[in-house]
Amino acid sequence: MKNNTTSPPFELIAPDPIPDSRIKIAGFLPDPQSRLDSTQMKYKPICDSSIPFRDLTDSASKRESIARLIDKLDASASIRYKRTVEDTYCNVYSFDYCYFSKVYLPTVWWTDEALQKILDGQEVEAIYGETVQTIYSSAIHDWFLKWGSSFGWKRVFSVDEMQTKVNTNGGIGIICAKRKQRGLSGHIVPVVPETDSKKAYREDGVVKYPLQSQAGKLNYNYFSKVKKDWWNNELYSSSVFYYHD
Repeated sequence: MKNNTTSPPFELIAPDPIPDSRIKIAGFLPDPQSRLDSTQMKYKPICDSSIPFRDLTDSASKRESIARLIDKLDASASIRYKRTVEDTYCNVYSFDYCYFSKVYLPTVWWTDEALQKILDGQEVEAIYGETVQTIYSSAIHDWFLKWGSSFGWKRVFSVDEMQTKVNTNGGIGIICAKRKQRGLSGHIVPVVPETDSKKAYREDGVVKYPLQSQAGKLNYNYFSKVKKDWWNNELYSSSVFYYHD
């Protein structure tokens, strides 16, 4: 996709799948070993009472609590998201951001065998390496298209629309790109509410590069123009924009 900052022709827009009530969250309870100052248990929620959850009282409280959350997670400095020789952790940061925003985004997902059992009505326990496995950004791209609607995610087709929704409602926006070369990392980034000092980049009043927060090769608490429209990079075969209230 080379120009997905605007809506594609109507006939190319597939509707979101009908939510499937059979499917359930794949995940774990917070673990004391899962911390911002540790590289351990990245597939489990952080156990830290000082990290603020999104306050769902109203749109203003949502925006204000998201700003506090970004400051506390501190992607630019936290050991949990620091790049290693082997990997980057955009998926972990996006999971944490969504978890504390009270929105479900998987950091692990069901194996094909476990998923079929669930769809057949069987009870399946999440066991890492057996019934669930880590899901990375390219696979999350496909997860959004297949399962996102079952967990309240709605697809949008422009970054201007997404930034407006995030700003107005204090909701959660995600950009996720799938890598062309199988086995290599895609990328996933939250789109976050603008603040008095942190802004999206606009041309003629229209958002061209939304305000984002990420872990990756470089980690930023906030950025917009510095990476431009990264989701249109030739490394990626496809990108999707999703929003959740």
